[in-house]
Amino acid sequence: MTELIAEGSDVFLYLDRRRTYLVKVEAEKSFHTHKGYIQLGDLIGKEYGTRIASSMDIDFVALKPNIRDYIFKTKRRTQISYPKDISLIIMYSGIGSGSRVVEAGTGTGALTSAIAHYIKPAGRVYTYELRQEFAKNAQKNLERAGLLDSVELKEGDVTEGIEEKDLDAVILDMATPWLVVPHAYTALKGSGVLVSFSPTIDQVVKVVEALTDHGFVGVETVETLIRFMQVVRGKTRPQTVMTGHTGYLTFARKAIKLEQDC
Repeated sequence: MTELIAEGSDVFLYLDRRRTYLVKVEAEKSFHTHKGYIQLGDLIGKEYGTRIASSMDIDFVALKPNIRDYIFKTKRRTQISYPKDISLIIMYSGIGSGSRVVEAGTGTGALTSAIAHYIKPAGRVYTYELRQEFAKNAQKNLERAGLLDSVELKEGDVTEGIEEKDLDAVILDMATPWLVVPHAYTALKGSGVLVSFSPTIDQVVKVVEALTDHGFVGVETVETLIRFMQVVRGKTRPQTVMTGHTGYLTFARKAIKLEQDC
C-alpha cells in the first residue's frame, strides 16, 4: 500500500550521497540549504520517494527514513556505533522480536535504536548509562526514531551488577567490559549471547580471558571493514577515503555449568 507523507512525520531529504537531511514536515515551515530552500508543506500528501524542487530549482528526493538514517543523524555527544558493527552485533546476538537485551553504555543511543528496532514490539532493551547528559540526549534520539516505547533508560553501573535476569543478550560498549562478564553470566539465560565492542586489543584480551574463566563458549573476535566503491564508467575504483578501524567485536554464548562447578 502506498504510504503518504503526513504533517509531523520525518522525511530524509536526499541531494546526493554526502548531502542528506533528516527533517520534520510542517505545513508552514521551509528548510534552507545551500541549494535553496524547500517548502516542507508541499510534501504533505505526497508519496515517499517523490522529488521536490528547491527555490533554486534543484531536485531533492523525500525518502522515508530507515533505521540507518536515524542512526547517522543522531545528535552526538559521543562517538556513534557504525552500521558495519551494528549489523554484526544484531546477526551474531541472534536477537529479534520479543528479545530481552541489556546494553551498556547508552551513549548517543545509536546502537540502542538499532536493537530496539529489531526487538519491537514485544521485546525490551534495558540500557544503562552513568552520565545523565548522555542519557537525556539518547532519549531525544530514541523519541525521534519512534523507538522509546521499547527501551528502558537506566542510570547505573553494570560493573556492580545487572538487575535483569533471563536475558537473551548482553551488549557492552564500555571501557572495562571484563568487569561485567560475571554479572552477565548470571543475567543471561542458557545459550544467551554476550557481545563486547572494544577499540583496543588489550581490552579484547581481558574480555576473552574473563569469558573463558566464567563458563562462556564459542568465543570469537572479529573486526569489520567496509570499502565503498566509486562507480563511473571507465574509472571505477575504491573510494579514496574510508571508515577504517572502529573497534573489535567479541562474541560468546553462555554454557550452563555442571553442578560441581557451581
